[in-house]
Amino acid sequence: MTAGTGTRTTAGVAAGAEELRELAAGHAAEADRRGGLAPEVVAAVRSHGFARHFVPAVWGGTEGSFGELTRAVLTVGRGCPATAWIASLTAHSARLAAHLPREGQLEVWGDGPDAVVAAGLPPMGRAVAVEGGWRLSGSWGYVSGVEHADWVLLCGAVPAAGGPPAMRFFAVRREACTVHPTWDSIGMRATGSHTVVVEDVPVPAHLSFDRAEVLSGRNAHSTGAVHNVPLPAAAGLAFVAPAAGAATGALDAFAATLTGRRRTPTAETRLVRASGRIDAARLLVERNAAVADGNAFTREVLAHSERNAATAAELLTEAADLLVHGAGTGGLAPAQPLQRFWRDVTVAASHVALQYDTSARGSFATALLGPAEA
Repeated sequence: MTAGTGTRTTAGVAAGAEELRELAAGHAAEADRRGGLAPEVVAAVRSHGFARHFVPAVWGGTEGSFGELTRAVLTVGRGCPATAWIASLTAHSARLAAHLPREGQLEVWGDGPDAVVAAGLPPMGRAVAVEGGWRLSGSWGYVSGVEHADWVLLCGAVPAAGGPPAMRFFAVRREACTVHPTWDSIGMRATGSHTVVVEDVPVPAHLSFDRAEVLSGRNAHSTGAVHNVPLPAAAGLAFVAPAAGAATGALDAFAATLTGRRRTPTAETRLVRASGRIDAARLLVERNAAVADGNAFTREVLAHSERNAATAAELLTEAADLLVHGAGTGGLAPAQPLQRFWRDVTVAASHVALQYDTSARGSFATALLGPAEA
């Protein structure tokens, strides 16, 4: 997915979401089988505006809202969760890249706003300061969509004399990276969430920024509201929205099996119970999107966003389990889309950003109860 190919759009992502859903759904089973999205689907993610959605307007980007992106991802996920995952992370990764200094933004988006950025968020690398910038080395797992990216945004530690290392993000051209095809999960198989390795790659100062800016939401190089959102308000949203779309797809697939003798009171009850969980999860997801667009980020608000994302993931997993257990052996046949949606929901919900213990428990408990006693 390169910046200079395909048809570009000036419409928002919501306008073409249904079209992308239909295209991706037609390729979903094969994408799952081969472990990668079809080239035409990859191109459509870009041409439908996901790469440019959060790109600053000064570079021709949409500088769009979390609400519109979330609605579009929910729609696409109903047809192909892996496509929705890539669409979501393509947009969210570009938002992080908007923290780059203006010269760095020019290098990334100077030829157009549709350059695709993939991101490795954990600080798995190490950078050494040199004249004019840094030299970066490291290995980052689970970098979704890296095979189709133009740029990769990687987090690494910079040693500091007499203190803890500083954590920074570094933007590296895709061709400077080695990609190891390590992604082989039972679900979200087509996301290509492979391992990225860089070895002593030079990164100029204008292609790096302090991770603290992302966490706090204070952007030194863009005044756009969407570029000044703390990561806790947005991180879970990036991953749970595709899962919510996938669960809706699972509901559709299960409902399609309830014909003739299979339409029993027990099956109908499972349908109702699952649909209630999915609707509740979607409300939490949509609430998080509204909060991210609202620009009122207290400690309590951020804690609620993290809790909402984890709770939504739990509800979606419960719903998918209800459906697949109600479908019986036939619902688990390879030709049945239900089992694929179930696998995708399960894997998406396992993401670290959607776990109570790693993302929500500490912040929400502290907001509700106050600091724990020593």
